[in-house]
Amino acid sequence: MHPNEDFNPDRELPPESDGLVEDLGLPTLFEAMAGGDRFLLAAGKAALLSPLHEPSEIVYRQEALTDCLAHPEFVKQLYSLAGEAVESHKKIMSWGVTPSAESLHYISLHALELLLAYLVQLRQVTAEQGAEMSSLAFVRFRSLVLDELDDGYLKLLDDHLDELKLRPGLWMSAQLGRANKGTGYVLQRAPARGRRERRARRGEAGPGFTIRDDDDKRLRELDELKARGIVVVANALAKSVDNVVSFFSSLRSELAFYIGCLNLRSALVTKGEPVCTPVPMPADTRLLRATGLYDPGLSLRAQGPTVGNDLSADGKELVVVTGANRGGKTTLLRSIGAAHLMMQCGMFVAAESFTAGVCRRIFTHFRRDEDRSMAGGKLEEELARMSAVISRISPQCLLLCNEPFASTNEREGSDIGRQVFLPLARAGVKVVLVTHLIDLAESLYEQRLGYVLFLRAPRQTQGQQFKLVEGAPERTAYGEDVYKQIFGQSPADALGASSSA
Repeated sequence: MHPNEDFNPDRELPPESDGLVEDLGLPTLFEAMAGGDRFLLAAGKAALLSPLHEPSEIVYRQEALTDCLAHPEFVKQLYSLAGEAVESHKKIMSWGVTPSAESLHYISLHALELLLAYLVQLRQVTAEQGAEMSSLAFVRFRSLVLDELDDGYLKLLDDHLDELKLRPGLWMSAQLGRANKGTGYVLQRAPARGRRERRARRGEAGPGFTIRDDDDKRLRELDELKARGIVVVANALAKSVDNVVSFFSSLRSELAFYIGCLNLRSALVTKGEPVCTPVPMPADTRLLRATGLYDPGLSLRAQGPTVGNDLSADGKELVVVTGANRGGKTTLLRSIGAAHLMMQCGMFVAAESFTAGVCRRIFTHFRRDEDRSMAGGKLEEELARMSAVISRISPQCLLLCNEPFASTNEREGSDIGRQVFLPLARAGVKVVLVTHLIDLAESLYEQRLGYVLFLRAPRQTQGQQFKLVEGAPERTAYGEDVYKQIFGQSPADALGASSSA
């Protein structure tokens, strides 16, 4: 997932993440990625909401995904193997560890034996199938596995584990300390079996003593003595177990993202939708162009095919979208937001082609349903949310606005819009604005600003879907369409029916 660091699906997400999830309809994408697997869900959500900022990092992940698309069974096998290792360790730990060195030694030894078997499988699978992977990410992974887990090392681990079972008994050395108390207890390697047998035949077993089974005090003292000898080994074993489990957990999390991508791509392609490998560009290039761009969440929820949009907004800091109701304005907004998130997490994009400068952060400001518990008015709530966005936004960020300040009248809403969006655009924030405030849109158009692009949604006819087109904002709001949407018939039909009555 990263060239020089681990991917953490539990990392804290940016504060704007909740708004992105709600406004862009991302739960549908997360569900398609997860396919019912909670680890795929966590990894997909963490990756999508933690966009990368350097094109080289994005390309690194894109190439790894290309490998996964070419060899899905290998990746799924690795993911399954890592998951089984982690879950098997959890089962062993469920036995319970009492607060004693002997218990820790016993549990850790069994866990490490089990994990060693999974390491052997991992090496075998990687050696047999990993050679076909060509991305830097998987080439490095294969080299790591084969170099670190070679046959000699695995055999050495197995021998050490066998020795740590302490079958010949516990061999320790110690010294006499103050008041003749034992100190410096060190677990020693048991003599070779042949040597032990020769010493026994010569009667050189050494001095010893026997403790009766009912002598609880002496038995406890013996346990304490054994604990002093094995505590260091037990802690080392436990640490080794933690390291191996951490490796498998990390492997499962990182592969989970790629498998989630496979699931999502399959869901979109099955519907006949196009997907493409986007071209990420540096943030200061001010590029944004696409063909066949569509909202993947809408596509997954809809029964039929969706209509994509073409977009050419290179060098534009402000894109103003106006036009008919239900003409695809909000859909375009969500398409752009989803495309940036998908591109910047190293995924494919829901489009025929997509090229854009990366964004430092992505913000949304969509209309919210009225909250009856609000102490202030709707406009006050909108302004508070916009203020929160502006306090965190910076140049080379992206702001997606859907009908802001519609809770007030046309003149006031337009005045507020001019004071907010023009300064943001001039400061280098890319803003995509969907608005019904015609006074705002027309005043911006009349200034003929070179960094502003105007798109218009055409009027729908008989359920048809049209692409948005470049064009000046129109004063008509297609009130007849709104009337039909609410009352189910045109004003003329309603008037005719009233006259007949």
